[in-house]
Amino acid sequence: MQRKSLKDFGRIAELSYEARKVGSVTPVRAGCRELMSKTEVPPRSKTRHEELAIDPRFQDRKRQPGLDLLRALAIIVVVIYHAALFGFKLPGRVDRFGWIGVDLFFVLSGYLIGGQLLASLARDRRINLGRFFARRVLRIMPAYFAILAIYFLLPSWREYPEMSQPLWKFLLSVQNIALHGGTAFSHAWSLAVEDQFYLALPFLLLFLFRRPRAAIIVPCLIVIGGIGLRASLAAQNPSVDGGGVSFRGFQAWIYYPTWTRLDPLVFGVVLAAIEQFRPNWWQRLINCAPWLWLPALGLIAYALYLGETEELTVRTCVWQFPLIAIGMVALLVCAVSPRLPLCRVAIPGAAFIASIAYSAYLIQKLAIHGVEQFCSSHNIQPTSALALVGVELCVYAAATLLFFLIERPFLQLRKRLAPRK
Repeated sequence: MQRKSLKDFGRIAELSYEARKVGSVTPVRAGCRELMSKTEVPPRSKTRHEELAIDPRFQDRKRQPGLDLLRALAIIVVVIYHAALFGFKLPGRVDRFGWIGVDLFFVLSGYLIGGQLLASLARDRRINLGRFFARRVLRIMPAYFAILAIYFLLPSWREYPEMSQPLWKFLLSVQNIALHGGTAFSHAWSLAVEDQFYLALPFLLLFLFRRPRAAIIVPCLIVIGGIGLRASLAAQNPSVDGGGVSFRGFQAWIYYPTWTRLDPLVFGVVLAAIEQFRPNWWQRLINCAPWLWLPALGLIAYALYLGETEELTVRTCVWQFPLIAIGMVALLVCAVSPRLPLCRVAIPGAAFIASIAYSAYLIQKLAIHGVEQFCSSHNIQPTSALALVGVELCVYAAATLLFFLIERPFLQLRKRLAPRK
């Protein structure tokens, strides 16, 4: 078997060399495929197959440990942040920085979803819009509608009595517009940002594909425009004493709306574009990864430091989001670079947490509220070690149920109806 395999691979190499000599690989593709089909491949171990079978998205493609780790970290810090809002506070109030997990989700999403669209353009010079939107609907909507039904049909389960928005806004994915915190299911704002972004992104990429100059100018205009817009909105929403920016105005018009939160999504797509269309730049970028992680963490820390003031400042409103986004992009480069162990070493449990991250994000506040009620009725301090560990375990247990009962079956359906090309 070994001699036969080596001989076949040698023949494939000869075919590839001949193709390069004539300047085309098309005539030899069939021959390569035929030889590859004759080459025996050892079967995948049962344990490995079962591990991949948990998440249908990775049954026919390899997981990336670095990206799994980032996604797992993103949901962990977001859950810690939201749990602290209900009394489950960590020592030193380090939980107050957990909101940046959403920005990490945005960067990852822009890189991965943008990368899929750009790969299609690079390969076929077109985007199958029907397949793309069908895959997005089957990925996002089933679990989302299930949780939405719980919020509207079982009001006693809500973390707050009042819903953050009317039902029609949730159905149209515009619940982030004119939103205020302290209301039920308010964390769905980030899902609306992504839905709106990916509704426009395929058409924008099709427009920019044959316009190289515009492909550089448009992302720059989006980022610069966001900076200017945040500065203008911050100036228009002063605090009561006039010494800073109104936090309520900041929430409603700067933190939640799509037009002021595009930085991480755009940076993620730009990174994917470099990988697809500028391989030399990409190679240089990932080669620099060992020197990027420390400046990335420093940049994120400085951006968080900007918000450590008595009153919310215009400077914080303007610069915090893009600085965090740049730092997150640098960390993403570190996560996929072969020069660092993050892309090779799988942290135990990270892949599973990454798989259920979306379900955990949806159900987190329902689970946190349930644990809060239990702790209150049993005189358990929410800051005790038992409560802090218990609330996290309950969130991920509820997320696991949601994933296996709803999200995973629809991912399997998506694999049959709209498979990845």
